[in-house]
Amino acid sequence: MRIGFDGKRAANNLTGLGNYSRSLIVQLAKLFPDNQYLVYAPKHKKSKQIDTFLDTVGIELKLPEKKSLSLMWRSFGIKSQLKKDNIVLYHGLSNEIPFGIQSTGIKSIVSIHDLIFLRYPDYYKPIDRFIYNFKTRYAAKNSDCIVAISQKTKQDLIEFYNVKEEKIKVIYQSCDAEFKLIQSQEFKNSIKAKYALPDKYLLNVGTIEPRKNLLLIINALKDIDPAFKLVVVGRNKPYADQVRAQIKSLNLSDRVIFLKDLPFIDLPAIYQMATVFVYPSFYEGFGIPVIEALYSGIPVVAATGSCLEEAGGPESLYIDPNDSSALAHALNGILSDSLLQNKMKIAGLKYVQKFDSDLLAQQMIECYYTQLNKN
Repeated sequence: MRIGFDGKRAANNLTGLGNYSRSLIVQLAKLFPDNQYLVYAPKHKKSKQIDTFLDTVGIELKLPEKKSLSLMWRSFGIKSQLKKDNIVLYHGLSNEIPFGIQSTGIKSIVSIHDLIFLRYPDYYKPIDRFIYNFKTRYAAKNSDCIVAISQKTKQDLIEFYNVKEEKIKVIYQSCDAEFKLIQSQEFKNSIKAKYALPDKYLLNVGTIEPRKNLLLIINALKDIDPAFKLVVVGRNKPYADQVRAQIKSLNLSDRVIFLKDLPFIDLPAIYQMATVFVYPSFYEGFGIPVIEALYSGIPVVAATGSCLEEAGGPESLYIDPNDSSALAHALNGILSDSLLQNKMKIAGLKYVQKFDSDLLAQQMIECYYTQLNKN
């Protein structure tokens, strides 16, 4: 069958939704090569990650036939191109589908990652919140099936949009295959030297913004074994100024290392050399960095209150995202106990296999066929 995908993120974003989109489509193309996978995007970025994705056998990039249509093409103009290309099923990979697609006879599925803009509206500008809500609500109502990327997102869909439970299929996300490979000691040594990484460090990965709650880690760090530093990987937002001010006020400047804009290929080694991964986010739709850490063989401490228990499994540790003392206690307990570290690593690697890319691709293709076989 000929399957169309909203490829804006796959063809342009190097993290987050871009990784989700590329990973899913590549696995489908490799496991089910008899199908054709058409990726629709208004434009595409030149990068090694995206070029490798688009070179995969069975995947074809489709740009607007008329450049003048590119601005609103994903929402409106794309429908005629989908029909012309004989698409039988269209998958909106990031909370939206084309308006009016239900009138084309093409089945539609939408992946909805989170409703954080409704759960925590203060994290968003009013105009962004309005647009996200408008597009997501429309997709939830008018798609043939919703793929929620966690049970928590499924619950939010039912609560906020009154979606019938039977319309929602929970299919988790995986992470990039690079995190599943053991990096050579030689490569890890080169990365350690490149970024002047310490021998012992805690790791946090994610955009430096209020929702990710980096301040909690900073406040806990003063009570954590001083032999351990904190490495933070992520883009800066205005919240980073608050974080740096707190670091200075607590005299922790020599214990925190900030890294940003690093090549993706370096990240798995940075994970694998860490002692513990710390992710006290107030709210997530899923939490891919958590499974990146589990695949990397390091213990995880995350926050309660959203879906992170789903990503981290029963052997990871969870704390109240407002309690820095609880975070310090949890981290010190792990850092001082090599047997506990080893137990968490083994259990985490076992648990994270439920997010195997092949398994999730099989679940997704079954979802596609289920929709196509419905009247």
